[in-house]
Amino acid sequence: MKADMITAPQRAVADSVYDAIRAAVIQMIRAGEIRSDSSAGPVYFVLHNVAAESRARELAAALHAALYGNRAPLARRMPTAS
Repeated sequence: MKADMITAPQRAVADSVYDAIRAAVIQMIRAGEIRSDSSAGPVYFVLHNVAAESRARELAAALHAALYGNRAPLARRMPTAS
């Protein structure tokens, strides 16, 4: 699963959002939910080996919402991203 800001360079994303996403990705790696070669920004996010398409869609939607200012879905889908 990949989400990126490459196509929207004019969008400014708060450091706190990047920090929350990065923390969630690290926690998911530690929990074995995604592979350790996953990437947590700052320009793009890649989560390797997400268990199911439905989980990948949940995570992609949560990342998209966070990148556009709504961190609530991120907190629900990645509980460590509060």
